[in-house]
Amino acid sequence: MAGHRTKGTPLVADRRYGASTASRPPPPPKKPNRNRKPAQKPRRGLFSRLFAWIGRLIWAVVWRVSLVIGLILSGFVFYFYQQLPPVSALLDGRAKGSVTLLDRNDTVFAWRGETFGGQITSDTVSPFLKDAVVATEDKRFYQHFGVSPRGIASAISINLAAGRGPLEGNGGSTITQQVAKLLCLGTAYDPKQWKSEAAYEDDCRSGGVKRKLNEIPYALAMEVKYSKAEILTIYFNRAYLGAGARGFEAAAQRYFGISANQVNPAQAAMLAGLLKAPSKYAPTNNLQRAQDRANVIVGLMQDQGYLTKAQADEARAHPAQLSEAAQTKSGGFFADWVMESAPDFLTSTTTEDVIMRTTLDQNMQKQAEEGLAFVFDTKITAGSKAQAAIVVMSANGAVRAMVGGRKIAAAGSFNRATQALRQTGSSFKPFVYAAAMDMGWSPSDFVEDTPLTINIPGSGPWSPDNYDHKFKGLITLTEALQESRNVPAVRVAEAVGRDAVRTVAQGFGIESSLAAGPALALGASESTLIEMTGAYAGILNGGSSVTPYGLEELKLKGETDSLMGAGGGIGERVISQQAAGLLTYMMSRVVAEGTGARAKLADRPAAGKTGTTSSARDAWFIGFTGDYVCGVWIGNDDNSPLKNVTGGTLPAEIWHEVMTRIETGAPVTELPMILPDARVAPQNLGASLASGAAPRDQSGTASQPLMNPSDNQVEALLREIFGKKQ
Repeated sequence: MAGHRTKGTPLVADRRYGASTASRPPPPPKKPNRNRKPAQKPRRGLFSRLFAWIGRLIWAVVWRVSLVIGLILSGFVFYFYQQLPPVSALLDGRAKGSVTLLDRNDTVFAWRGETFGGQITSDTVSPFLKDAVVATEDKRFYQHFGVSPRGIASAISINLAAGRGPLEGNGGSTITQQVAKLLCLGTAYDPKQWKSEAAYEDDCRSGGVKRKLNEIPYALAMEVKYSKAEILTIYFNRAYLGAGARGFEAAAQRYFGISANQVNPAQAAMLAGLLKAPSKYAPTNNLQRAQDRANVIVGLMQDQGYLTKAQADEARAHPAQLSEAAQTKSGGFFADWVMESAPDFLTSTTTEDVIMRTTLDQNMQKQAEEGLAFVFDTKITAGSKAQAAIVVMSANGAVRAMVGGRKIAAAGSFNRATQALRQTGSSFKPFVYAAAMDMGWSPSDFVEDTPLTINIPGSGPWSPDNYDHKFKGLITLTEALQESRNVPAVRVAEAVGRDAVRTVAQGFGIESSLAAGPALALGASESTLIEMTGAYAGILNGGSSVTPYGLEELKLKGETDSLMGAGGGIGERVISQQAAGLLTYMMSRVVAEGTGARAKLADRPAAGKTGTTSSARDAWFIGFTGDYVCGVWIGNDDNSPLKNVTGGTLPAEIWHEVMTRIETGAPVTELPMILPDARVAPQNLGASLASGAAPRDQSGTASQPLMNPSDNQVEALLREIFGKKQ
């Protein structure tokens, strides 16, 4: 029934919605149950608690150890920081100076020692060069603080993968760390501690844990002390870049003939590529290898945004090329020889930068090298081990070109032009006839070309022979020299006296020991090519001795006063000017019609003399025009005989090729020769020969007496006179 409910029974709606809290009395407070335990957190396992304890222990150790290491590292950094000098004191770190050699036109042709081109900064070098170095050596240079953990980790990974120790090979060094090595961590070079500067630098660059531990705080100290630009400046000035160049300025001048602020992308890439291995990638050592390395650097520069694609393509299409001086490597033997002409403290051990102005003519040097190469390429069997040397000089002894040997495998640095003592053979004969001319003999005088035997005390009889094993009877001195007859040369030497011949040869500069016996006349003594060429220069200049020289002036770089002047020149008179002129005439006939005919020049007169030693171990031709003297020698380094070579063949041909190149386009200078008077007058000949008196020429000058001529010799002489009267 609606509205009816049982008394005391609550409505369902009341239970569902609940009664108002305002109409309900609050419940009485509950009394706490003192016997009930509080709720507990879940308990962890034994291992969890152990690991947690170990973690706390490790953290406690790590932060304490890190603190200690940090303090120690800070101490080392502070120590090195205090030791670092101003940047300007670190730019030229060479222990020795350098020598720059200039040719006769004051153009650089060679360097010795480590050259330093001058102080440069990272702001003054070409931007391409700065970018190339950063891209190659340390692309995060501007982001790190001297040490790159990422780079070290990568290097360790590479080394381990290659089977090396973790610190062997790649080091992951930043540019700052490389500078630290270049500075040897502040340790100065001490000659008492290291055998050489090279040993010092090897020690500085050595790896190992100890070195790395010292290197890191030093690099950090540098980052605190110097700016990034200053660190690059030190690097640009101290890095060794091959061929004796210390720093990028010296290298740019050495390889390209320009300053480091002028290099283009291709040149910058080549210079930066040298940092990895200076000697291996030096363009003077192997240009193609240097260009290949440069292409790798160009790629890195492009990848890192330093070059646009167009710039990179241009650098690859037009790789860097060597300057003319660097490309030709002109005057290497000459430079070594000139270095020896000055004291060591001004050359090989100098602590200053020295400038040496020399007599070298780079054009003549190139022509001498080309002439030699042409003959060996066209006239000699491939693979020949024969060596050759050339010296070209002016009449006053100034050396213009020098080739100390062919550039073949294992040729070495031995200078055959100045150091090889070899028998001179018939090239010595002009000194015999020089003595005779100086005593008043005439080129038209006669001498016997007949069998001769001389008894040598202690050795027994000695009989010289001619090259062709024939004898021509009575011949003139001119003909004897022209045909290089041996017996007449011995007869003349015996007639004028061996001492006189030695005096003339030594006066002209032959300093080597001269033979004591009659074989002196045939060149049994030894000499060097430069000595012999200098002696012939004395004939060209009219009979005065010369001292061959290559140094004109020596001074310190930046100074105007000379420390040394010319090291040679014309000396005392050895024979009269008339004797020298007559001898020049005789030697001109050697080239015109004699054994030196292959040396004949097409447009100007020349004079000279061939020389071939016993068993053809040495072959010479030394001659001159009115302008220059040129000496050529060919032989084997082991002194073994040559095959089918005499002084009149290959040496004369080399001389011809060299002098043709040198004289091309030059005005003709006549030889300073004197023509001899006519031969002995026929009406006086018979009486002179029969009596043994000295025959006279038309001027009345007496010749030396002939040795008991026979009737047949007189008849042959008369026939020759009337048939070939001059």
